[in-house]
Amino acid sequence: MLMPAPKRWEHRAWLAIAVGLYWLLVAGGDSWLLWAIVPGALLLAAGVALLLLPGDPRTTQYMALGGVLGVLLAVGAALTASFGAALLAALGSAACFVVAGRIALEMEPQYDGAPAIEMSPQMDARAALDEALLGYFLASARMPGGAEGERLCADAFKLEEALQSLGGLQDPGLFHAQPPAPSDIDSSTHRIYGSNYEELSWDSGYAPDELLPGAAVWRSYRENNQACVRVLRHPGKPRPWLLCIHGYRMGAAWMDLGLFTPKWLHHALGLNIVQPVLPLHGPRRIGLRSGDGYLDGDLLNLVHAQSNALWDLRRTIAWIRQQEEQPRIGVYGVSLGGYNASLLASYEADLDFIVAGIPLVDFATATWRFMPPAHLRYFESLGMNEARYREILRVVSPLARPPLLAPEKLLIFAGTADRLVVPQQPLSLAQHWNTAITWYQGGHLGLRRAPETAETIREAILRAGWPAFDSAV
Repeated sequence: MLMPAPKRWEHRAWLAIAVGLYWLLVAGGDSWLLWAIVPGALLLAAGVALLLLPGDPRTTQYMALGGVLGVLLAVGAALTASFGAALLAALGSAACFVVAGRIALEMEPQYDGAPAIEMSPQMDARAALDEALLGYFLASARMPGGAEGERLCADAFKLEEALQSLGGLQDPGLFHAQPPAPSDIDSSTHRIYGSNYEELSWDSGYAPDELLPGAAVWRSYRENNQACVRVLRHPGKPRPWLLCIHGYRMGAAWMDLGLFTPKWLHHALGLNIVQPVLPLHGPRRIGLRSGDGYLDGDLLNLVHAQSNALWDLRRTIAWIRQQEEQPRIGVYGVSLGGYNASLLASYEADLDFIVAGIPLVDFATATWRFMPPAHLRYFESLGMNEARYREILRVVSPLARPPLLAPEKLLIFAGTADRLVVPQQPLSLAQHWNTAITWYQGGHLGLRRAPETAETIREAILRAGWPAFDSAV
C-alpha cells in the first residue's frame, strides 16, 4: 500500500472558506440567511479544518456535503432572495463539491492489487457524491460518549465473554443454527416500475441466545420480528432464482427495486427475483430512518443485526427450496448486501453463485476509519480498540470461515474510487475467497452506470449454466 505524501498546507481550502463566507455575509436579509446558514457554515468550517488540519478525511466529507447542499438550497435562495447572489453561491458550491472529491482521492493510498484511479473532473464528482453521503452519515450518526460509552463498552466485553463461552469466537458456525423454512406466510400484491410483485411476510423466528447481552432488547423490536420479502416470479416452467440483498439505509421497495431493476433481471434475463429486507430496514425499522440502530449507536446491535440477517437470508433460501424441486439459486448483494452475500458463502453450500458487489467485509476497519479521533481515544482508553472489536465481530464476519463454494462460483466487483467501501475491503474478500475482482472506474453510488456490474452478473449466470431466456444474457 503506497501512502500519499502529506501536506503542511492545503491551499485549495481557501475555495471553501471563500464560498462559505460568501454564503454567510451576503446581505440578503433573513430570507437569504434561512438558505445560507447550513451550506455556509459547513463550507467555512470544512475549509478552515482542511487548511489547518490537512489529511483528516472528515473535512472533505463535510466540504462535499456543504457543496451539494449549497447547490440545492441556492434554488430556494434564488426564488426568495437574490437570483444573482444565489447563482454565484451555487457555482461556488459546485466548485467546492468537485474539489472535495479530488482532494479526497489524492489523500487515499494506492492499494496493492487495485488499479490506479483514472483522474478526471467526472471522477472527482463521483468521489464527491460518496463524500457527501459519508458527510450525511457522520453528521446524523449517534456517537455515544460519557456514561453511555462506558456502558456500551462494558456490554461489549460481556458479549465477548458470552460468545467465548458459546464457542462462537472459536468457530462461528457453532453460533448460527440452520433455520427452518417459514410457515404462516402472508402475501399481498403490489406494482412498481411497471412490474407486479408479491410482498411476503412471516415471523422471522430469530431469537438471540439469552446468555447474550442485549438479547431481550433485540427481541423487543416488534417491527423487526416480522420478515419481509419481495418476490417477482414467472408463471409456467421453473426459472432460476436470484436472491438480491440491498444496502445500508435502503429497504423501501422503490429504492431496492430501483437498484435490482425488474426490467433487466426479471424481464430481460427471465429470472425469478427474491429481494428480502434486512433487519432494521424498511418496514422493519425501529427508528425514523431505515437502518437506524444497525451500524450506529449500540455496539451490541451489529452482532444481533448480522446474526438476524444471516438467519433471515437462510430462511428465505429455505422458502425458495419449498417452491420447486432442486431450484437453481444465485445470490447478488451490494454494499451491506455484499457483506451479507459474502457471509452466506460460508454457510450455504448449494448455491450456483454469489456476486458480492462493492462489498464491505470488515466493520472494525470501517468504524475506526470514520469515527472521530476523540471517540476513538475514549473507547481505546476503556479497552475497546480496533483489534478487539474485530475479534468480537468475528462471529458474523465473512472472513472468519472458508467459503463453501468453489472459487469460480464466487465473483466480486468494486469501484476504484469508492469512498465508502475503499479497495482494501474487496481486496480482503478476494484474498479470502482466492478469486479475482472486476474493477470499474467509479465510486460507490456510480455502480449502476458501470458496465462492469452487469458484466459480472452475466458472467456468473454463464458460469452457472443457467438457460438463456433471450439474447440479453
